[in-house]
Amino acid sequence: MKLLRYGPAGHELPGLLDAQGNLRSLSGSIPDVDAAHLSPRSLARLAAIDPATLPAVSGKPRLGVPFAGTRKFIAIGLNYADHAAESNMPIPAEPVVFTKAVSCLQGPNDDVMLPKDSKKTDWEVELGVVIGTTARYVEERDALEHVAGYVVVNDLSEREYQIERGGTWDKGKGCDTFGPVGPWLVTPDEAGDVQNLGMWLEVNDTRMQDGNTRTMIFGVATLISYVSRFMTLEPGDIITTGTPPGVGMGRKPEPVYLKPGDRMRLGIEKLGEQAQTVYAWRR
Repeated sequence: MKLLRYGPAGHELPGLLDAQGNLRSLSGSIPDVDAAHLSPRSLARLAAIDPATLPAVSGKPRLGVPFAGTRKFIAIGLNYADHAAESNMPIPAEPVVFTKAVSCLQGPNDDVMLPKDSKKTDWEVELGVVIGTTARYVEERDALEHVAGYVVVNDLSEREYQIERGGTWDKGKGCDTFGPVGPWLVTPDEAGDVQNLGMWLEVNDTRMQDGNTRTMIFGVATLISYVSRFMTLEPGDIITTGTPPGVGMGRKPEPVYLKPGDRMRLGIEKLGEQAQTVYAWRR
């Protein structure tokens, strides 16, 4: 099942994508795709609905974040060995955990704004994991039972803020518009083996990243279990699980960073695609 939210920002409506790629309205079934409707019972009830009985949505409406109610946006750094190498950083002994501000969340195709005085804004295609039931001190063998579904995330990063300005990585990760998520939330039955999904990102039609989730250092179940030791994961929370090589910071012979007018396209096998245009900071 592919759940989504569509419509103007702040006024999104619940929907799903049927097997033929048609957008269907869920407004008669649930008020929103939110934390209250991400549990296994709620998802099973939605999955039992014949999509053909749902009203079709005409046109091509804007897509929002495919679920509402996120309270924590947790990110994992250096989780692909080849990305750690291009970043000139050692492979971590334990997952590197940081946060992205929830205020950076936006729809998958919404434009991306460079922060004021930004010098080194970068791209990162990532697999996002959406929590469906509360997870606290979860054993690895049980971790995937807490997953509502999976999403594409562009973990945009201002490298100067992140690396050169002291302190934690967070200040370069949570800038406004730095969290495109979607286009849809794909439930585990459709996502299949999430440790073997191809992923890619292009800038101005040039392929920059081309990887696979099988090269993760710490897999999804390990990450859920690990993070749940340090904070309670709640329905609607996101863990974005790291990026493969090909980020702008690692380009040779010189790094390449985003500038106004650049166009990004990215996607993950079975989870859909995003597209964003970059623009300069404005109030």
